[in-house]
Amino acid sequence: MLNALSDAGEQGMSVADMAATGRWSEYALKLVLETCLSAAVVYLRDGRYVLDKVGYCIVSDQITQINLDFNHDVCYQGLFDLEASLQTGKPVGLRALGDWPTLYEGMSELPEPAKSSWFAFDHYYSDTSFPDIMPDVFATAPCKVMDIGANTGKFTIAALTYNADVQLHLLDLQKQLAVAEKNLQQQGLRERANLHAVDMLDPSRSFPAGMDVIWMSQFLTCFSEEVIATILQRAAAALAPGGQVLIMDTFWDRQRYDIAAYCLINTSPYFTAMASGNSKVYESTDYIRLAEAAGLRLLTVRDGIGYCHSLLRFGVASV
Repeated sequence: MLNALSDAGEQGMSVADMAATGRWSEYALKLVLETCLSAAVVYLRDGRYVLDKVGYCIVSDQITQINLDFNHDVCYQGLFDLEASLQTGKPVGLRALGDWPTLYEGMSELPEPAKSSWFAFDHYYSDTSFPDIMPDVFATAPCKVMDIGANTGKFTIAALTYNADVQLHLLDLQKQLAVAEKNLQQQGLRERANLHAVDMLDPSRSFPAGMDVIWMSQFLTCFSEEVIATILQRAAAALAPGGQVLIMDTFWDRQRYDIAAYCLINTSPYFTAMASGNSKVYESTDYIRLAEAAGLRLLTVRDGIGYCHSLLRFGVASV
């Protein structure tokens, strides 16, 4: 309906005009368009509905469409169990999509359209940042870079393409690594990538050592503070002399606009009900505190990356 109004432009369309197309009944048109009217998505002029600015965002703005699809396809049904998730610390709402302990174990098996909507949501935010941060990643001329939470391998592919000599080490669950490996093979980059299947929830699983740079992007938000602490401890132990840990994430306390902070804060219930049961969108100060407890020290902070990211750079704290 909104697309039809968009095509009609400033002249708009009456309910009778839209019903005459045979696509909708007058009842359906009145119910939906009156709802849109109440939300300022459309407005009425001389008995004709015209698309308002909010309506144009809905039909043409990519991030608006991605966010709406993510909420509808991934979160909507599961959020019914938000209270149970808060009480138990488990993603009770995930049962709306499948039978897994967390969403991450089932990511490669998510039903459609939830699977496509989840990856579109995740990749849109990270993809806008990757072209901008490669100089940051390679500022110290690293030879060995570890991508913790490699997911589909998008960062690894970007890094291997940017630097022809670097070796990447990918850490993730086996199912995610299988997807990343396929993507690396398609790009002809598999030979410079080393795959390590690691369950981050197992604190006894150490990370491969001797890394010049350890990279984490939109990753630590998947875990509770207790698990983040163990990940950062293992990351610090895996660094080569002079190595650094780079963490890029969407911190709600480092946004330029209040509405951006609002959107990020209110993504946290997804992590509770659907993803892990005990993680959230964190403040940057949470990561800094946990990193310092793991023996790291903050070197620099860079804001305004991509859509809404910041980059925290850590080195090993002096003894």
